[in-house]
Amino acid sequence: MFNRWRYNKYRLPPWIRAIRDGIELFILPLAVFQGLRMLFFPTTFDIILFIVMIALYICFLRSWI
Repeated sequence: MFNRWRYNKYRLPPWIRAIRDGIELFILPLAVFQGLRMLFFPTTFDIILFIVMIALYICFLRSWI
């Protein structure tokens, strides 16, 4: 009864699943690029964007999204 509303990625519409899968494929290369960019041209926005990308990657890795 309590697990009735548990997240299931297959309950999403197909177009949302396609967007989610595309983001999952490209988040790690983008995070690596952002990390390298952050090393050479560090700004506050770059650091925040890098942290968000790493958090998003961890969420995909742990299947939280």
